[in-house]
Amino acid sequence: MNHPSPSPIETRRDNGWLTIWLNRPESRNALSDDMSAALMQCFADLRADRTMRGVTIRGKGGTFCAGGDLKGFKAMAAGGQTVADVATMSRRAGDLFQAVHTLPQVVVVLIEGAAMAGGLGLACAADVVAGTRDAKFALTETMIGIPPAQIAPHVVRRVGPIAARRIMLTGARFEGEAAHGYGILDHLCDDAAGLDAFEEGIRRGVMRCAPGANAVTKEILSAAEHMAPEALMDFAARGFAECLVGEEGREGVASFLEKRKPVWAQNA
Repeated sequence: MNHPSPSPIETRRDNGWLTIWLNRPESRNALSDDMSAALMQCFADLRADRTMRGVTIRGKGGTFCAGGDLKGFKAMAAGGQTVADVATMSRRAGDLFQAVHTLPQVVVVLIEGAAMAGGLGLACAADVVAGTRDAKFALTETMIGIPPAQIAPHVVRRVGPIAARRIMLTGARFEGEAAHGYGILDHLCDDAAGLDAFEEGIRRGVMRCAPGANAVTKEILSAAEHMAPEALMDFAARGFAECLVGEEGREGVASFLEKRKPVWAQNA
């Protein structure tokens, strides 16, 4: 009797927060085509869902993510794929990391076990990252003859160009304390219980912030990476104005003057 394959991701909604579990523990949650497609669909649904204020991504089985699916890479390399075919696959991976980076919700990544290659890329694309002291980290691509092509911009953004070069070009393998020193981790935890406690604090903070204002703030932060100064000031001014005269801005100012919580923070 054939049993259906388990979903490559599991999701749980809880009071305005979505937890996404990477669910391929037998392969250390490697990013298969099915998992990447499921994540992309989940992120597409989230973009239009303002009831979700934040997202946490973590891995089943005590491991965050071992990176790309090397069995799939081997099949592609041996299957007569053209350079254009492989480039298309790589571009889809870039879309995945960019989708994480540009979600309107706050994205938290919690790491235990390992965050290797594409798993480390996912972490670097997030807003807030915590990991355990014994978690393992590496960008292993150049050791198997390929560049960390779509991961590189997110690593540079997270740790800066000097540290990114050292990590990518030397096959560096390191654990949680070094990852914290590099800036990959915002917070270092002793164990999974510590990750849970850290996440709870982040949730409380996010729930005090207006979801629309957070979304616009993320747009401004992303624009700051590529937009010229004058254009960025105009872009930021427009975002500020739309928020201030909008429903959230009016409610936020009124609640402050009336010394009460705004409607979005009633349970914070």
